[in-house]
Amino acid sequence: MPLNTQQAEDDGQYVLVAKLDNARNMSTILKAVHFKEECLNIFGSSSTPGSTTALRMCYAGYGSPLVLMLEEGGVLTNCSIKTQEPDETLDFNFCSTNVINKIIMKSECLKEAFNELDMTSEILQILMSPDKPYFRLSTFGNAGSTHSDFPKESDMVEAFNCTQTQTNRYKVSLLKPSVKALSSSVRVSIRTDNRGFLSLQFMIKNEDGQVCFVEYYCAPDEDMEEDYDS
Repeated sequence: MPLNTQQAEDDGQYVLVAKLDNARNMSTILKAVHFKEECLNIFGSSSTPGSTTALRMCYAGYGSPLVLMLEEGGVLTNCSIKTQEPDETLDFNFCSTNVINKIIMKSECLKEAFNELDMTSEILQILMSPDKPYFRLSTFGNAGSTHSDFPKESDMVEAFNCTQTQTNRYKVSLLKPSVKALSSSVRVSIRTDNRGFLSLQFMIKNEDGQVCFVEYYCAPDEDMEEDYDS
């Protein structure tokens, strides 16, 4: 029975029912959150124009498996995935009213900058300021210090709202998972609050032109700040 003709009363046994006409949209989001790509083929890999995989995802509650039902070209596939105990979710308490600096830029510019940074460095230092150099990324690796500056007048910078000079350091190992989201995005919003916490919000367009957002938070590394300042 095609997914779009399955009876609505079947949904009553689930606490969650989600449906997508194109399951590859789900794949786009999962790629951005550091999901293993070999696991994503289940959402359809056909390159035939106009061919899509419909998805129906159901969950009956705690202890129940996640049920995926996919339809492509009249062929139905049912999957039942065991669920695990989730890790405790950290609350960064990142409030927009406490944001001091915010920059929105085209992702292409930040991708190039990340590729040029010295990744032998344990930390990435981010400077945001209403004055020059405005926005600077710095690393301190085996080859010495490297800096990438971005003027606020650049065509790549779409919005620049910095109220005070702020310099914070973040562990590169904690930022690396965000690179996948960056590579899939078209724009990125970079924000820091009064504690130095970093928010990276990536705008991603899927195959249908719909827009979704993936957001990463990272706390400043206080131990490394003390080491580099001493």
